[in-house]
Amino acid sequence: MSSREFQERLARRARRVGLTIRPELGAQLEIYYRLLSTWNKKINLTGLKVEDFAPEALDRLLVEPLVAASHVRPAVRTVLDIGSGGGSPAIPMALALVHVSLLMVEAKTRKSVFLKEALRALDLSRGDVVTSRFEELLAKPRLHEAHDLLTIRAVRIEARVLMSMQAFVRPNGEIFLFRTTAGVSGPASVTPPLTWKASFPLLEQASSLVILEKRPIGYASNNVSRET
Repeated sequence: MSSREFQERLARRARRVGLTIRPELGAQLEIYYRLLSTWNKKINLTGLKVEDFAPEALDRLLVEPLVAASHVRPAVRTVLDIGSGGGSPAIPMALALVHVSLLMVEAKTRKSVFLKEALRALDLSRGDVVTSRFEELLAKPRLHEAHDLLTIRAVRIEARVLMSMQAFVRPNGEIFLFRTTAGVSGPASVTPPLTWKASFPLLEQASSLVILEKRPIGYASNNVSRET
């Protein structure tokens, strides 16, 4: 597929959800996607048909993160992505949000190597990769309450896991959970300091974004448990 064909297909997929992709962002997304496609032939980064430029792959890997980026508050400056895998949603969101710095956490070494290569190819100097399980990072005080936003996809989400992950988020910060109808399930409820804030469809009800907010200690609210 030529670059022009790729950009036209991506633009069509984005228009379906009311998005317009500026040319420079489209070019960066293409670099990322083609690199992902090349590496996916060697290591399993995604089960989607990226080599075929399938519409569902473009939607899931590129369009969904752009929709999510539109829900990021302007004040957000630091983003932590856990279980980054092939780099989506983290990298497309960081490309769309030019004011944020990104830290990706990936336990598998080969995937981390890919993520670092993607940052290099995109000249994304405000991005970094840590090869580690997130549980191991809990022992690093400098990461506690150091991020405005935490994003998660393709990680099994349980209430106890969320309670561990929220340690990385500043008070009044948020957690973005990416969900699909046939994919990862969310917790039945959340407990303080987390509270449900909002849920948005990402692509025609086939996937959704659940936003949780971390309240400061001592905050009183009746909305501490909400079906997600």
